[in-house]
This record gives sequence, structure tokens and C-alpha cells, in this order.
Amino acid sequence: MTEFQRIVLIHYHEIGLKGHNRSVFEKRLMRNLEALLEEFPLVTIHRVAGRLVIFLKEGTERPVMLQVATRCLGVPGVARVSCGFKCDRDLDLMGQAAVQALGEAGDFQTFKVASRRNHTDFPTRSPEMNQIFGATLCRAFPEKGVKMKEPDVTVGIEVVQNASYVYAWSRKAIGGLPVGSAGRVICLLSSGIDSPVATWRMARRGAVCIGVHFSGRPQTSDASEYLVDDIAHVLERTGCIGRVYVVPFGDYQRQISLDAPPSLRVILYRRLMFKVAERLAEREHAGALVTGESLGQVASQTLDNIRCTDAAVDMPVFRPLIGTDKLEIISMAQEVGTFEISSMDAPDCCTLFMPRNPETHAKLEDVLAAETQLPLDQWIDELVELAEVTDYKCPSYKPRKPGAPAAPVAR
Repeated sequence: MTEFQRIVLIHYHEIGLKGHNRSVFEKRLMRNLEALLEEFPLVTIHRVAGRLVIFLKEGTERPVMLQVATRCLGVPGVARVSCGFKCDRDLDLMGQAAVQALGEAGDFQTFKVASRRNHTDFPTRSPEMNQIFGATLCRAFPEKGVKMKEPDVTVGIEVVQNASYVYAWSRKAIGGLPVGSAGRVICLLSSGIDSPVATWRMARRGAVCIGVHFSGRPQTSDASEYLVDDIAHVLERTGCIGRVYVVPFGDYQRQISLDAPPSLRVILYRRLMFKVAERLAEREHAGALVTGESLGQVASQTLDNIRCTDAAVDMPVFRPLIGTDKLEIISMAQEVGTFEISSMDAPDCCTLFMPRNPETHAKLEDVLAAETQLPLDQWIDELVELAEVTDYKCPSYKPRKPGAPAAPVAR
């Protein structure tokens, strides 16, 4: 049996709609993949005919190829991942590769062939290739059936300028845009279910995400900080987070609980968090804040209370989960891989000094009046200085030097 070089094909969708800037997004995705796959036996990654092709070293076994493919499935910007072989533009060799690829596709009963000729210098047209390779596979797998609509396996054969790519194992990926193509954001990151999903959704839109976790320490234990670190390690597998700031917030919450009206405590907590996050965003040259809020889910997430918290800062506040319900968010958390971690109990600042009857329809003038009793400017300076930093593996994140201009955003 002829030995063919194993490859992993990276298909994308939204990047292909970017017109003249398409190459910028392709290069960004390629750099992200190179960094995230450095532990695997790669030869190189090339852009070929509207695809990225990951070439694996000679002798790479199928399980390693599948590990590479599985890692790619969660990388923002990747729409589909296929595993197969590179071979010469020879019909006999392509037929052998097709038989080998289908034999590695797993359990199936039906299949079809989908050929694509990217260059007309190859004499055999796509419909003819479908017939030729379909007959070859029927002879090799006589117990299997051909089904043109919704088969169990589609054998893809793509003929490019100097080679052909043949594959049968193919899986849908998360899609979106490559991290680093849409600027930086600061994500308010708790150890709960919602905010990690909001962070992931922003990374999937191309943003470089920097987390800020407000810990209840020293009024509570630091257990939530360990959970946030675990969550960040899950997100960093696919390059979705670059840094996390941990801010010990408990003493400041306690002081607010002593000096402010009980019904407004939660809003005052969140306004102070937003102000600290905005200051950190300025340090990081980030363009927006991100929260995991869903409209009406808890008392602080009514329209009136959201308006009051947003008024604390000048920069935009993004809420990618605003129209989703809890079951939808849980489903996404399971997809991302953070649900089990977020389901662990840990005291954090969200439940610290909660009033019995929090205000659900706060008036901004009442909130501002309550804030006049608090030394906010002093607290913001102190909290920013107290912030503890942990960096994570994100190919698109590099700490900015003070005063450095923000990077341009590709559109």
C-alpha cells in the first residue's frame, strides 16, 4: 500500500467573505494554529485554495492526527476540520488514498464522493472524478451503499495546483473569526457559568479577551480564584484568553454594605467593579468591557439596573448573553468545557453581603447620591494596584507597553 502524507484541512466560512482583507484574517488564523499546535509533529501550515492545510511529519500515526484535528475544532475562525492525505494528481493514487481515507472514517453504512477541481489544467472534471472514485470505493467496500443525500460519510477529493487532498473524516468546528482580528476587551470573569461563556463568545468574534475576577477575599476564601484559574486554562487551550487580573474586593464590599442603602448595594458593587475594569482596560488598551449578564436573570440585570451600572463608565459594555436563557447558557458552557468547573461551590463576591431585598428598578439619581458617601477615586486607585496578574497562552496577546498605541482592527 502506498504511504501518503497525513494532513489536516482547515475550512473556514466567515473569513472567506472578507474581500480584500481576507489574507489578513487567514494569516492571523494560521499564526494562531501554529502556536496552539506547537506540541504536535507539524511540518508546516500553508494557505491553499481557500483552505489552510496542516502538513504532518512523515510517519505520524492516525491517533496523533486526530488529536491535532480535535484541538483545531475549538479554535475560533475554524469552521470545519477534515483529516486525510496528500497525494499526487494521479487518478490511481487518488483512488488508493480515497480507499484508505474511507477505511479510517469509522463506522458507516453509506457514503458519497464530492470532488472539486480547483485548476483546469487537470484534465478530469469533477463529475467524472465522482464517478471514477465512486466506482473504486464501491469495489473496495461492497457491503456499503452509496447515498447522495445525507450519507454517513462524504469522501472529499480536492485537486489543487500541484497536489490533491483526499479525506473522509470531517467534523464541524466552532467557526467565527480568529482571535486577534477584532481588538481587545476586558471580561468581568467570575467562577460561575455565565461569564466564561460570554468570554468565549467574544473570543469567537475575534476579540483578545483579558479577564478581571473580583474575589471576595479577604472576607471569603480564595476558592473562586482557583476555579477561575481552571476556567482560564480551559479557554487557553484554544487561545481564547490572554491574561486574568484578580482583584481582592471583599473589604470594599463590606464598607459599601456599612455606608450605603441596603437596596442599592449590588448596583454600587457592580459600578465599582466597572470603574476598576475600565481603568484596567485603559492599561491594556482594550476597547470595551464584557459581562455575562442575561436580561432579567437576577435583580442586577433588569433594564433599569443595567442602565445604572453602564452609566459608571464611558466605554462600551458588551453583553453577548443578554438574550439567552439559563438552559442555553448551560449548553454552551458544556460545549466550551467550563460547565463542570463552574458548577463547583465557591464563595465569591457576587453573594457577599447581599441585601434581603435588592432594588430591581434603581434610579440613577439615587445611585449617584449614595456614591457621594464613598471615596471612589481612592478605592479605584487602591484596587487597581492590588490587582494580581496571571498570563495564559494566547498567540494573539502581547502585554502592551505603557503609552503604546492601540493595534489597528482589521475589518
